[in-house]
Amino acid sequence: MFEAVKTGLVASKGPISGVVRKGPLVITAQIPKDPVTGEIVQGDITVQTRRTLENLRIAMEGAGGSLADVMMLQVFLVDGADAPAMNAVWREVFQEPFPCRATVVVKELLAPGMRIEMIATAHLGAA
Repeated sequence: MFEAVKTGLVASKGPISGVVRKGPLVITAQIPKDPVTGEIVQGDITVQTRRTLENLRIAMEGAGGSLADVMMLQVFLVDGADAPAMNAVWREVFQEPFPCRATVVVKELLAPGMRIEMIATAHLGAA
């Protein structure tokens, strides 16, 4: 059985756990929501990518790790033209070796105004 990790981020309104852990394996889905109110942060892809990656950092620290433990990210964008700006923020946050990543352009995401969502897989102590 896995454990749901308490991170301090506001819980989802849906029946999901935002961060789960089993041993050194951590899986989390993050969106550009305000960590206190849970509201989607409005702004362009740069603003939303920064918020999503900051939420990922908070989630990883809550699980006992760091961004350096993230090995794989799946990124969902609603506009492929946002990829260069997302990559610019990515380079501010991650250093080589960069995590493996798949980026997919989708028609829409669940919350109105949301331009990005990420699913991360991490192995604690992998760095």
